Amino acid sequence: MYIDTTLLSRAQFGFTIGFHILFPTLNIGLAIFLSCMEALWLKTKNPVYLTICKFWTKIFALTFGMGVVSGIVMSYELGTNFGPFILAVGSVLGSLFAYEVLSAFFLEAGFLGVMLFGWNKVGKKLHFCATLFVTIGTIISAFWIMSANSWMQTPAGYHIEAGRYVVDNWWAVIFNPAFVPRFLHMLMASMVTCCFVVAGVSAWYLLENRGLAIAKKCFSLVMGAALILTFAQVLLGDRVGLEVQQYQPLKTAAMEGLWHTTKGAPLVLFGIPDSKTETNRYALAIPKGASFINTHHWNGELIGLTSVPADQRPLVSNVFFSFRVMVGIGFLMLAMAVYALWLRWHKQLFTKSWFLHLCVWTTPLGFISTIAGWLTAEYGRQPWIVYGLMRTAQGASQVPMNQVLTSLILFIIVYGIVFSFYLVYLFKVIRKGPDDLAISADMSVDAQPPFTYMRAETK
Repeated sequence: MYIDTTLLSRAQFGFTIGFHILFPTLNIGLAIFLSCMEALWLKTKNPVYLTICKFWTKIFALTFGMGVVSGIVMSYELGTNFGPFILAVGSVLGSLFAYEVLSAFFLEAGFLGVMLFGWNKVGKKLHFCATLFVTIGTIISAFWIMSANSWMQTPAGYHIEAGRYVVDNWWAVIFNPAFVPRFLHMLMASMVTCCFVVAGVSAWYLLENRGLAIAKKCFSLVMGAALILTFAQVLLGDRVGLEVQQYQPLKTAAMEGLWHTTKGAPLVLFGIPDSKTETNRYALAIPKGASFINTHHWNGELIGLTSVPADQRPLVSNVFFSFRVMVGIGFLMLAMAVYALWLRWHKQLFTKSWFLHLCVWTTPLGFISTIAGWLTAEYGRQPWIVYGLMRTAQGASQVPMNQVLTSLILFIIVYGIVFSFYLVYLFKVIRKGPDDLAISADMSVDAQPPFTYMRAETK
């Protein structure tokens, strides 16, 4: 791979947006979770739900701040590193980004203060409305960002004048062919990620015999939700795959490691794509599996990578492996949710030590899967920045390579420092735990410590 300004600009933007996406991914799911918990508190008057809300609101606030800080720089990067791209599509994407700020960010910022600091200052229902509006704001933000990104994947509703994209139909731009399934897929990914983060923290509390009523309530709720959400995510992933096959067949070919146009293409479970020989080494495949998954027909035809010149193909190995990481983690999460249902049936959900340890260790899997899915989508779009219309090299600014490299290194250092402080404070909040009901929760009838031997040993 030849290193030039375009590649470094892509690496810089990829790093910053990859860092940024971690925080909205958690916060979208957390906002929905907090809305549900506060609604349950208003309905049941159970103080456990109130304590859950106050504890996880701290983590939401911390993560929200990180999302804002890490997201600001990207708008500048687009202008400095991808000036020709912005000049060409600014009338399309600029409006979508503006709508995101005017509708979503203002809504979040307007009610976030009430959500964070209004517990004893406003009425219960008004506070719930503030939480609900913040949740709606996070969803609307994802709506506009996914609409903009999906338009780059499947552009629609435009015409070109003097090299610039002019909007003909805003409905076609916003609701472009890829948007709806990808938006729902992202929302589901955020909720699944949130489920496993809450499950991991709750499992740690169960192992530590702390705040047991709160930990049990959270663990039970999110593992039940995870069963529904992970299954729904599989169905949505299938819908996204059909859309990709229809509008971006070369991305499908890279995901499946398919080099030659084939009817009844095999599903390569594992292999090492070799671009030089245009084959997959050590391939383990299921006959006709890829055709069935991507077309829902056993003998459906899939276009191969060799149908276009090499310079029009995505980097096959990157797409191939990132796609398998995403899918593999997704099915692991589904398996864990199914096993949690089995444990619940046998009244062992809170007492199976090895499963609780597994939940703790798998806490970050949702983030990894989300990043892998994003890499699949973006690597698979290459070499196009607007699919089929503008190549990435055409959209990149020709700034000195050493300047891009220097700024990339600085971003890595600064973001590393900022993320370290975030993790330190995050773990501090988690270690402190939800203290408001710690005594009453531990003494509740249904909160019998499952691992009393741990406390005995420490004493």
